[in-house]
Amino acid sequence: MAERRVLLLGEGNFSFAAALCGTAGTRVVATCYEREEEVAARGRAKESIRRLRDVGAEVMFSVDCAKLKDYFLPAKREFDCIYFNFPHCGRKAGVVKNRELLARFFHGCAEVLMQDGEVHVALCRGQGGTPADQPRREWHNSWQVVAVAAEAGFILSDVHPFQAETAHGYECTGYRSQDKSFCIEGALNHVFTRSTPLLYCKPLICEIELESRRISFQVPQVLVDKINRGFLELNSSHPVWTIKEKLTAALSQVFPLQSIDYCLSLLLQGRLHAACHSNIFWILLSPEETPSAEEMASGQANAILFSHVDFHRNTDENVQEGCQTSKQCYLRPSLLPYAEAIIKSAAFVPGTLYVFSGPVFRKCRVSPYCMPVFHEVVFVCAVNRGSEKSCIQMVVDKIKTSIHSLHQTISDFKLSISLQESASLGTAELSEFAAFESQLGKIQFFLCMEADTWDSSEKGSCVGVVRTAPCGPAGRDLVAVFASLNLDLVAMLICAIDDWRMLWTSDARFLRQFPAGELRLFRSFSLYPPSYVHDVSFWLPDGEQFDDVAFHTIAREVSSEAVASICLLDRFQQLGTGRNSLCFRLTFQSCDRALGHREVAAMQLRFREEITQRLRVALR
Repeated sequence: MAERRVLLLGEGNFSFAAALCGTAGTRVVATCYEREEEVAARGRAKESIRRLRDVGAEVMFSVDCAKLKDYFLPAKREFDCIYFNFPHCGRKAGVVKNRELLARFFHGCAEVLMQDGEVHVALCRGQGGTPADQPRREWHNSWQVVAVAAEAGFILSDVHPFQAETAHGYECTGYRSQDKSFCIEGALNHVFTRSTPLLYCKPLICEIELESRRISFQVPQVLVDKINRGFLELNSSHPVWTIKEKLTAALSQVFPLQSIDYCLSLLLQGRLHAACHSNIFWILLSPEETPSAEEMASGQANAILFSHVDFHRNTDENVQEGCQTSKQCYLRPSLLPYAEAIIKSAAFVPGTLYVFSGPVFRKCRVSPYCMPVFHEVVFVCAVNRGSEKSCIQMVVDKIKTSIHSLHQTISDFKLSISLQESASLGTAELSEFAAFESQLGKIQFFLCMEADTWDSSEKGSCVGVVRTAPCGPAGRDLVAVFASLNLDLVAMLICAIDDWRMLWTSDARFLRQFPAGELRLFRSFSLYPPSYVHDVSFWLPDGEQFDDVAFHTIAREVSSEAVASICLLDRFQQLGTGRNSLCFRLTFQSCDRALGHREVAAMQLRFREEITQRLRVALR
């Protein structure tokens, strides 16, 4: 096993380094900012330095934590762990200077740390500025350690009490640059790791088959990093796959079952209910790009290019133009059309349960529990009229039993699942998911889940719906039962994941928590991520209705999903002119990546430019 290379910075009397050097398999490099003769005058420093050198540790002096790469050859720059205990600028330096010190330190660490290495920063009580500090200082009076680290690409992955007693012989020193100890009661050790970089994806062309023709289309920018992730493919370890497989296995115990996932196109054609238009990712096929009869006959037109329209213009306007000049296509917002098609096919067998699953796409408002893409599973079965209620009960009972079983294996928290009639749910209780499902057709029941692991204001959610519809050829009195589930919401409730964006993270630490598809309670690897608030106000164009879903979608796109919330602060109408103005507050916060204020400033600027161009608003 290779030795772990550990770098210690800002050692006062080297007592911590001396305690650490006895750890097996650890190669210690201990450094100090002062000159050797200055340090040697401190109590016990000589003894600690001698002990370090006796065991082969490297001791260095006059080392500036902001210029670490200057002290090590390229081959020796990769440390597994870097410690900086109780950093301080010295004497009576205030919080601003100490933040600057930390900023330079983290940038220096980025140049000498292994990719999967750790940075440990011990701070006195209250200095860090995180909720882990008790009592917690006001933000402006803290060192803002998480926000400072984010500027250098680090996230806080763990925080725990600094246990001086575990480092045998350790004595803190350096109070106000003197050989004096200081109080470390309530001190915390902050463990930072590298973040995956924020994604700025290039435009993506996707090629699929639609109605026996090869189709190429440009993926909406907000979905570029979510197309073809393969979370439901065989041998996936993603929680949504595990849940889908468990549900399917349970239902196969009471129904003959057939899975149909392999031939479902990402694109659909045809008309939708008018109320759904603003939530759809539209793609229009222009007439000039439609192949001629000669091309079709000769086989030259084996690929058709869909034009990338302005997804964020007024959606009704796009649809109107599409009806007059183009053929309408859109990314599938549901798998329900495939289920409706199968019950009309000659191969459909009543009594067999058909299973469809895959990602679906819907424009929606920004929320931790509202997602523009999620994995849906649909179960459909036809039974004789009069038997549909018993069929619904069997399907729902198996779903509830499976979800309870999965949850009980990982948590003692209470999870309740209920079937509610659509009439019993008021508008305020409908989630955006449920509201959209209602637009797709009449719903008999909503499947709702509540988990005590979530905050009480958001712990309940509609995760699925049940529908019925007449089916079958004339002379056969059959009723089809459709049950659809949002697998992403179910996974969030079972595994206590409080932000849908985490399900789509590219950070490998997420999937490592679910080895071989085993469900577990999720533990975030990015604690107390910094947030940044931006207010924007603007005049609305005269005579046009404001499309708030488009507004939210632009925010998602320009920030690479780094906007955590959007709320309306104020609505104003100018006397005399009748002009209308809106003011929104955007909160930027990433659940899995380091997000610094410079990146956010760039996002804010681009957002203002994009809403001006796409929504034709006038900034105030």
